[in-house]
Amino acid sequence: QVQLMESGGGLVQAGGSLRLSCAASRSIFGIISMGWYRQVPGKQRDAVATITSGGTTNYADSVKGRFTISRDNANITVYLQLNSLKPEDTAVYYCNLKAIAGRNYWGQGTQVTVSS
Repeated sequence: QVQLMESGGGLVQAGGSLRLSCAASRSIFGIISMGWYRQVPGKQRDAVATITSGGTTNYADSVKGRFTISRDNANITVYLQLNSLKPEDTAVYYCNLKAIAGRNYWGQGTQVTVSS
């Protein structure tokens, strides 16, 4: 079973920055994409940013220009740089990995809290 290990969440003031990291526990054949989602209590989990195996990125409109996703293919690691953070960015951030044959993996989540 593949595990995704996240790190980098925390408490930051509005306008500050954080960097989230997510590493897979072993190599995986047929990765389609990796990405970050976030969820607040009582709401659905929404996509924040994704990056395909070919390097194509996609961002939620609310984070464009502030967040940057990147990946290290050799180490099966994905990063999310969060800049100019706002209180509305407060959420649990989940790492996701999608691979062929319908495989879909999630990390345990890391809390990001932005104070005003």
